[in-house]
Amino acid sequence: MGVLHVIPIYCGTSGDLLEPLSANLAEVFGLQVEQHHPAFDPELAFDSSRGQYNSRILLTQLLHHHTNNATRVLAVTGMDLFIPVLTYVFGEAQLDGRAAVVSTYRLDAQIYGLPANRNLLFDRLRKEAIHELGHTYNLLHCHNHPCVMMSSTYVENIDLKSDRFCPPCLRARREAERPA
Repeated sequence: MGVLHVIPIYCGTSGDLLEPLSANLAEVFGLQVEQHHPAFDPELAFDSSRGQYNSRILLTQLLHHHTNNATRVLAVTGMDLFIPVLTYVFGEAQLDGRAAVVSTYRLDAQIYGLPANRNLLFDRLRKEAIHELGHTYNLLHCHNHPCVMMSSTYVENIDLKSDRFCPPCLRARREAERPA
């Protein structure tokens, strides 16, 4: 059985979602899930001109410091993430690799001036974590509604998709899981 390391980084009030998320990811991917503290300084990814954290730098740090005995590594953060060509991202992953990162920052209804909703936040986090980990199995964005691998530009897109892979994506993921 493979191992998924979940690395909480500045999770704040969403830190209590890590246990149920870990249990869900263990079920979905058939991996043993372990939580570990970050072995690097997350501030290396902070861009003061944007007031956000560069997800590419976080991925590089995860790969450098957290992949020794892990099949996959997922950082979960409460920080606002970006990549240089986009204003923000909900997460990012290394395609056909081992590392992914997701952020609860823009998944939280409160950022949009709405009341706090822990169930909605968890639902969005779960879908985005599954989505980003799907990329580590070499899955691209899918056009089959409501596959979890559908692209999500806006938080409403996350709400419309399911937490499951469509049959073609599930087959592709299972193919990627087989030893070479």
